[in-house]
Amino acid sequence: MQKEVIILGAGGHAKVIAESILKSGDEVLGFLDDNEEIQGKGIYLGRKVIGKINEVVNYQDKYFVIGIGSNKVRKMFAEKYSNLKWYTAIHPSAIIASDVVIGEGTVIMPGVIINPGTIVGKHCIVNTAVSLDHDNRINDYVHISPGSHLAGTVTVGESTWICAGVTVINNITIGNNNVIGAGATVIRNIEEDNSTFIGIPAKILIKK
Repeated sequence: MQKEVIILGAGGHAKVIAESILKSGDEVLGFLDDNEEIQGKGIYLGRKVIGKINEVVNYQDKYFVIGIGSNKVRKMFAEKYSNLKWYTAIHPSAIIASDVVIGEGTVIMPGVIINPGTIVGKHCIVNTAVSLDHDNRINDYVHISPGSHLAGTVTVGESTWICAGVTVINNITIGNNNVIGAGATVIRNIEEDNSTFIGIPAKILIKK
């Protein structure tokens, strides 16, 4: 049965999610966004902004997905509106092993590969052309940006942002709420939380 989905947020990321929903055979009813200037405007293939985010209460029977890249904001909305029916958006071009577990509200973008034994938490973003090898553990609210590759048995802590083009070797653990800068290569465990790492190999830049 076709699901009717409303996307929270109406930026570029939300459009990519809308495409995944439509390609999966479900329907996008519209977008909710707090920007006054785009109220009522079309965002993607005729689907419009139909109100502000607090108007989720008017659509309790529909499914929702958060189309916002910020881990902090996704977590805030997921916790604030925890009673909603959350939609998991998986683009049909993604290759996902049969035993992979994917949490509610997570989005899996085009060209993603997820190998056996991997668990992806709730409200994560696994972005375009990412590969997650066997037995990864991706905790809640993580964003793995386009073109990043995680080898086997990698654990990524809650709310960490893996930026574009990052490589993580096998058997690595990364702490919570970190930023791994674009193009970095992670070759050692990152035990720190709330920090930014850059470079090849990745080294700490900022401790929050």
